[in-house]
Amino acid sequence: MLPPGLHGIEQMRISIPSGIFEQMIAHCRSCLPDEGCGILAGTGTQVTRMFPAKNIDPSPTNYLMDPQEQFHIMKIIRASNIEILAIYHSHPDSLPHPSEKDIQLAYYAEVAYVIVSFRENMPIVCGYRIASGVVHSMEIRNG
Repeated sequence: MLPPGLHGIEQMRISIPSGIFEQMIAHCRSCLPDEGCGILAGTGTQVTRMFPAKNIDPSPTNYLMDPQEQFHIMKIIRASNIEILAIYHSHPDSLPHPSEKDIQLAYYAEVAYVIVSFRENMPIVCGYRIASGVVHSMEIRNG
């Protein structure tokens, strides 16, 4: 069951405006060598807001959002009449594919999971839907 106001995405794609896309990458880069994380919100499949979050379990292979901060973000999203569309995090040294831990901790089947990888010279960003341990690739439209 999703928390109130968490309705998810309707299709296997998500659109992230260039400015928010670049801010997400910059936030994740600022967290290196550890993983960065946050929430993308908007309506339908269109992201309109980004909420960077603090990783309270800083590690190059793990992230955990502060529950109080996450609750605060969810209150802002609800009050703004938008919804959570994606949870993003980074992989400092690995490809942008969900790890076994990412899959196990994917509690929200109706949102996208966006992974920013810094393994290559240029960041690589991929999106997924993860439900009951099954991973489906998603299209990310940047622009």
